[in-house]
Amino acid sequence: MCGISAILLGDVKATTAAVELHESIYYLQHRGQDAAGITVCQGGRLYQMKGNGLASKVFQEPARLADNLPGYGGISHVRYPTAGTSSASEAQPFYDSPFGLSLAVNGNLVNSQELRSFLDLEARRHVNTDSDSELLLNVYAHALHELGKARANADDIFAGLRDVYARCNGGFACVAMITGFGILGFRDENGIRPLCLGSRPSATLEGALDYFMASESVALTQLGFTNIVDILPGQAVFIQKGGKPQFRQIVPMKSYTPDIFEHVYFSRPDSTSDGISVHRSRQNMGRKLADKVREILGEKGVEEIDVVIPIPEPGQKARQQGIRRKLSPIQAEFRDKVVLLVDDSIVRGNTSREIVLMSREAGAKKVILASCSPEITHPHVYGIDLADPAQLVAHGKTREQIAKEIGADEVITCLLPITVFLEQKLTAPDNPQLIYQSLDDLQAACFEAIEGETKVTGFEVGVFSGHYQTEVPESYFQHLSELRASKGRKRKSPDEQPQPDGHPDDPRKMTLVANGGPVNGPSSPPPAAAASPAQEPEAMTSQEDIR
Repeated sequence: MCGISAILLGDVKATTAAVELHESIYYLQHRGQDAAGITVCQGGRLYQMKGNGLASKVFQEPARLADNLPGYGGISHVRYPTAGTSSASEAQPFYDSPFGLSLAVNGNLVNSQELRSFLDLEARRHVNTDSDSELLLNVYAHALHELGKARANADDIFAGLRDVYARCNGGFACVAMITGFGILGFRDENGIRPLCLGSRPSATLEGALDYFMASESVALTQLGFTNIVDILPGQAVFIQKGGKPQFRQIVPMKSYTPDIFEHVYFSRPDSTSDGISVHRSRQNMGRKLADKVREILGEKGVEEIDVVIPIPEPGQKARQQGIRRKLSPIQAEFRDKVVLLVDDSIVRGNTSREIVLMSREAGAKKVILASCSPEITHPHVYGIDLADPAQLVAHGKTREQIAKEIGADEVITCLLPITVFLEQKLTAPDNPQLIYQSLDDLQAACFEAIEGETKVTGFEVGVFSGHYQTEVPESYFQHLSELRASKGRKRKSPDEQPQPDGHPDDPRKMTLVANGGPVNGPSSPPPAAAASPAQEPEAMTSQEDIR
């Protein structure tokens, strides 16, 4: 999971492209906190700044960006590491020749070993890192070099992409800049990773238009861009300096199946992706989960629930301090109560396990855990490295085993895929409340959130079903395991990542209950009335806007 953006100002004498890109990074920061980078061009020269850490760490003098990174066009990237390492050398954008080509990628390639062999033995190009984004850059650079031209035109830019689509297998959205010429955006033929384009009037040149591309629409709308369109699967758009967007279908669209995890977790709620409102899709997921809870527990079971509590995202600091130092339960909301905890997804189960334990320690009589997404039973191969399959809490386990692993009395997993085996095994009479809903309902929650027109035909759901939109060789999973073992770096998962609307650097604690949450009977008295300040925290609300 990464965030990318690109800008081309209508006034080629302008020098503020980096300022705009820097601002956009903060609207995409939730997509990657490990590294950030900006590359711009001016006067035929390329200027770049990148490094490990949040944008606030990498760009410590934002007021001087226009001086340090002057340019009328450029691209930016925030990185969440997938394949490869967390070294600064893998921070993007990457730069290569010919034509002063720079590239930023959101996604992942599943045939990286094959590409590495091709670049080494046939193309004779040096690859300096383990990043598959550098592989994609070199495949494209080699194709442009093979054209044998001293200067490229728009047709050449598109022609070079044919080799990228022919050789690169996976899910990706990319933005590129050809120094002194223009910017480029393109998307894989299944539309797995998102990319959109918008425009606005130039602030410094009358009649000219600025153009902007990004992973999420929120980055465009917050910078004043309108007329937003999604780049289609297999499509590319090139915008030449001083020109207008030129669209080209490089390869036929195989499918229009964006990653459904964008709606479950990745994207900001104020984004619209491929014509689907992220906020509305999550509301729909919640409604369907509520219906499923009522269906499973029945009216009597629902009446027994005393409080519904969303599991907050502990954020980046929690990974450093430990969940217990970041979160603290309000005992008055837990003591002698039946508690329904709600989470968006459960990956390794670390956060859920600890919070369930904390709930019990706070005096909860019974703890039920509900997940708005299906069991994550398989690796995510198109842009986020969740974990080794063996580390996924649901991998190869029944729901009863998951509940035992996490420590909950019950786990209600809404919108789960059903196989014949699971249906027979998990809905047996001795487990009357083990009900798995069709994956169709999760997709329906997204389809019901369509705003306007969309050509989406389905979703990439491989993490839930094991059926991916592209062929994924077994050697790829082995390769990932070897990379993890050799690099020995700590992997991060969505149940450890800050949410899009969270504040990853906020050192203040947040509590487990937001604004109270009783569902039956009168509201509980304020914590101060229930116990003395020495016994319990003073407030029930989170400092990180728990959803």
